[in-house]
Amino acid sequence: MSAEASYGTQPDVIATLLAAVGDAVAVLSYDEDRTFAALSLSNFGSVGSSRLDWSGAEVLRSSPTFAGGELQELLRELGRLDELAVVFWGNLAVPSLALEAGLVAAHADAILECCSACWVYLVDSGILIEFQDGEGFTAGRVSR
Repeated sequence: MSAEASYGTQPDVIATLLAAVGDAVAVLSYDEDRTFAALSLSNFGSVGSSRLDWSGAEVLRSSPTFAGGELQELLRELGRLDELAVVFWGNLAVPSLALEAGLVAAHADAILECCSACWVYLVDSGILIEFQDGEGFTAGRVSR
């Protein structure tokens, strides 16, 4: 099955989050997901199956912690809460989301409970935050 055919086939993984955020979130189509990925995730190589290779990137913060409080703090420190944020998951079967960074901060715990790996791209700030359960987070500037 192609990536496009499998994209977004498991929205149930994020159903609780979608219900909590309501109309303030947009579930991205495959093409929208790939467009935002080209601006963020695709600027990095990978280490192993899903971790980004941050060598050569401007890393702003990193920590072994994997918790909603850390995500909230990063969003407030590195971006603006009113800017667009895109949340990618470690599995393309779970559709990516676009919403205000303030809503990501408000629902940080729920976001991190959805999958063991996720990335939050702050579109205006050009910041990418990577969370990997058991490995913590890395936040850095995306080269444009």
